[in-house]
Amino acid sequence: MTEKFNLTAGRPFPLGATFDGEGVNFAVFSQHATRVTLCLCNQKGEETVLLDLPERDGHIWHGYLPGMQPGQQYGFRVHGPYEPQNGHRFNPHKLLMDPYAKRLTGHPVWNDALYGYQIGSPALDLSFDIRDSAPYMPRSVVVDPAFSWGESSGRPQHAWSETVIYEAHVKGLTAEHRDVSQPGKFLGMASEPILDHLTDLGVTTIELLPVQAFINDRFLVDRGLTNYWGYMSYGFFAPDPRYLSGGDIAEFQQMVARFHAAGIEVILDVVYNHTAEGDQMGPTLCLKGFDNASYYRLADDRRYYHDDTGTGNSLNMDHPATLRLVMDSLRYWVEVMRVDGFRFDLASTLARTGGQFDRDAPFLRAVRQDPVLNRVKLIAEPWDVGPGGYQLGAYPAPFKEWNDRYRDRVRAFWRGDEGMVPKLSSRVAGSAIRFDHDGRPATSSINFLTAHDGFTLMDTVSYNSKHNEANGEDNRDGHDHNFSDNCGVEGPSDDPEVLARRARRRRNMMATLMLSQGTPMVLAGDELGNSQGGNNNAYCQDNPIGWVNWDEADPEFLDFCRKIIAYRKQTPILRQRRFLHSQTRMIDGLPDLFWRRADGEPMTPEDWADPTLKFLGMEVRMARNSPPYEPRLGAVYVIFNAGDAREATLPAAPEGEFWRRCFDTAEDDILAPVALNTQIQADSVAVFELFQQVAESKPMKATVKQTKGQPA
Repeated sequence: MTEKFNLTAGRPFPLGATFDGEGVNFAVFSQHATRVTLCLCNQKGEETVLLDLPERDGHIWHGYLPGMQPGQQYGFRVHGPYEPQNGHRFNPHKLLMDPYAKRLTGHPVWNDALYGYQIGSPALDLSFDIRDSAPYMPRSVVVDPAFSWGESSGRPQHAWSETVIYEAHVKGLTAEHRDVSQPGKFLGMASEPILDHLTDLGVTTIELLPVQAFINDRFLVDRGLTNYWGYMSYGFFAPDPRYLSGGDIAEFQQMVARFHAAGIEVILDVVYNHTAEGDQMGPTLCLKGFDNASYYRLADDRRYYHDDTGTGNSLNMDHPATLRLVMDSLRYWVEVMRVDGFRFDLASTLARTGGQFDRDAPFLRAVRQDPVLNRVKLIAEPWDVGPGGYQLGAYPAPFKEWNDRYRDRVRAFWRGDEGMVPKLSSRVAGSAIRFDHDGRPATSSINFLTAHDGFTLMDTVSYNSKHNEANGEDNRDGHDHNFSDNCGVEGPSDDPEVLARRARRRRNMMATLMLSQGTPMVLAGDELGNSQGGNNNAYCQDNPIGWVNWDEADPEFLDFCRKIIAYRKQTPILRQRRFLHSQTRMIDGLPDLFWRRADGEPMTPEDWADPTLKFLGMEVRMARNSPPYEPRLGAVYVIFNAGDAREATLPAAPEGEFWRRCFDTAEDDILAPVALNTQIQADSVAVFELFQQVAESKPMKATVKQTKGQPA
């Protein structure tokens, strides 16, 4: 059967299966293998031809098959020592996925044959299993990645100062939308109803939870659950088959093209810190079988793995082959699939060298110098679970970082915790204490109230405690420190006072997010009032718990979100690139940032130290060192009041100008001039902006609104 396959030497690059119009070149890395066998499969997935790759260039094994076409299914069997005590776990009885596979036929089907050792053996992983794993493994598929982008070839390329991120799950956002024709798929994600919603909301950038091929953990399958979020990747190039309607990877490209045509960037949440192969007791699917000792960080006893991710293993970014795999994957998604950036899950693991976090680690240096990657949006989740892993603010430019301190401080302030005014002031001013170094811009902080991991915004104001019973872990999983408050009733309520209080607090937090310096991120569904029933760890809930509920959307809050996002976008003072340090501006002799008490006087050290203080006034102008091409006039005055209703004194307006109330989370008809002494309602955010006095305007009378007392 092999006579018709004239296998030639081929080339050691590029890695993977590459169709050149006349045939396919195969190239894979293994430093310690003794033999690499290419397994060709028919359309039923059955192995029909086994061919040893004939050439080895350094540690790259390669061969070329003329005449082979896209659509060919294949896998590999890799021979070498099975010596777990030395870090080697080669087992040719296990069919392996190509680490560079661009398309997969499906997902592994859990069976004991997927493991390189004999499950149940007293020798554990030191034993050797000879069962064939092929019946349970997906096949890699040769693809032609060429795609006609047509008029959609351009990228939106929103500046960071203009960016509003929307974190979403492909299935979660679309599964329950009545007007989406292909829910749960890439094409449904970029359907007209979703695009219309996002453009009306005003977001510029969508950040998709993992879409690279990922596995359903065996322990979840045994419980009748699934890996819904997708943070268990095993294929760094292939779109996950569950999101494809027909198996063609062009569906992903079509989705990106549609987003771009709507002016929306696409960022991928990527998981390069670990793989689905777990620790020494995990399955052999890909890297473990190709070269375990090279791809993974092993302990001093090389039978075991360093685990800084909480998943059983950590990729060895010190090894050039692992670094190349990740870098090649990133470039592929940018150049071929046209994405606009990445959010790196547990990025501190990627930035470890010699096991320690290093802000100049090989991965960070490689990305920063790469002419393709250093032009796209890069976001780090600046922590992992290993020693010294929490590194908020330590990443070099051009990386931005998820700021969990922002989330916690804003939640705590609006919950009414004591001593939060100084902490709130630091966060709404851009968290300069963390990010203002090495020339990093004020957009470096990715500010968020909620994310996929944790309570939704509605649940933050509806639950005091997590309710994760559906996860099957007796409610032990998930965070216990949620900085949440149920506003008087745990869970759903029909009490008008409770509902009003919850609605007000959601408006306060969303307003705070959009009025803060930095880059805002919104969790999909928060703008609709979506709830997960108090589940703050819905990673395994591929069901209505984890899906966005469109039928019960809150139209009033959605309208508020649209307006506050639009106000941010039209107000440059709120989204500056330069940090504000209360420096005097040459143009008018006024500070670019000023903190005030309710009586309009400057905050004193005693005020900052007052744990009962619930009021903060923030007067903001363009930064002192703003260049001439940026607008430098005008001011915005923001009041954050987590306490009782009270009278507030606004700063004196320059001659010929007046303060106008532009936003108020406690009022409706707000676009009107106000007196310097004005009433601020309890638990509210009020925004005032300086406007030029019109010549024919009549003098303004000082009026004070009647106090309405404590809101519900």
